[in-house]
Amino acid sequence: MKTPITSLGIIQESRDDESRVPLAPVHIKKIKEKYPSINIIVQPSKLRTFNENEYIENGAEISDNLQNCDVIFGVKEVDDNILIPEKTYIFFSHTYKLNKETLTNAQGTPGMDKKKLLKTIISKKIKLIDYENIRDENGTRYLGFGRFAGIVGCYNTLNLFLSHNKFIPMARAFKLNNYGRLINNIKQVRFPNFKLLVTGDGRVARGVLDVLDKTNIKRVSKSEYLDKIFNEPIYCNLETKDYLTHDRKKDFNLEYFIKNPHEYQSNAMKFLKESHIYISAHYWDPNSPKIFKKNELKDFSQLQIIGDITCDVDGSVPSTIKSTTIDKPNFYLDKINMIETNDAKNNLGIMAVDNLPSELPRDSSTEFGDGIVNEVLPYILEKDDGRILNATIAKAGYFLEKYSYLKEYINS
Repeated sequence: MKTPITSLGIIQESRDDESRVPLAPVHIKKIKEKYPSINIIVQPSKLRTFNENEYIENGAEISDNLQNCDVIFGVKEVDDNILIPEKTYIFFSHTYKLNKETLTNAQGTPGMDKKKLLKTIISKKIKLIDYENIRDENGTRYLGFGRFAGIVGCYNTLNLFLSHNKFIPMARAFKLNNYGRLINNIKQVRFPNFKLLVTGDGRVARGVLDVLDKTNIKRVSKSEYLDKIFNEPIYCNLETKDYLTHDRKKDFNLEYFIKNPHEYQSNAMKFLKESHIYISAHYWDPNSPKIFKKNELKDFSQLQIIGDITCDVDGSVPSTIKSTTIDKPNFYLDKINMIETNDAKNNLGIMAVDNLPSELPRDSSTEFGDGIVNEVLPYILEKDDGRILNATIAKAGYFLEKYSYLKEYINS
């Protein structure tokens, strides 16, 4: 018989640049209204975007002690030293893509030892549920920070373009700390003539397009982007079916691609050759083709700026040789030698912040928490329709069958 869950916890984030939360104060009130017997404990934090009084006013208890919590929620990876044995944790672990070959392009907290984290989870018999794998039967995620990653990533990329070309830059997103102010800010800018390419068709891409559609940058078709000359700034959005090709299959089949990503090649080269700015907003799996190869960068003579919102180091966008931070969001890349340089002239500006939604923490946390309340918590507290089990990486000292390959990784 399933042991009833009586207490939920919200952990203090381990990263010192992380102010997001899995559940905002408004969600505490909603949970308490629907499940009055559930106790919610929030660890104190000076970094959190919402203050402790806001949580108390909505029915939460503030305490460092999460020992009595049945399920503990976080955002990013949890420091292995503070993991409590035999508890259920739910956070973005950025581990399910890992194996011996893909360690270099793992997302997540820079410096975080994923192998040690997973070993600790196994040794402490922790149940680990990863938000990223809470998906429907078609593989679509039920929740994520992706839309706000797209919003902030697009804003930051355009800001880098302004700085690079000696225009007055906009105020930083984290200083605005509000979606409405960010949009109002970018509406005031009249961008000069350029071509901007966006890849992707999910949450992240929708966030990018949300921003672009509020600017003077005009959307054009694929053929117009390649063939026409414009006297105004334009952008083109390539969906997955547009930038991938298969030797034997003329029509793109998403289900077949998901099962056989290694059979596809990137078709983005001809678009990148026309682009001044490229924003990567697509989902990438290590078995999928890269958007371009390192040795092709030299052929993109017009390309000035890359905003890699996906931020897989040495992943689908090989120019991302490192992730960047909110404080220092950009670097310049010598595209011949593929090394970082302080010289902006004739080199490529890269924006690769790995926690972009943290620049708008209140807005992004509220949207994310809506997803937990509506699409996650009922399936943890009541009957699971399979989505929670599907996202459970480990429990009781072992990896679930779907993630059993991680055993080889932690022992390598």
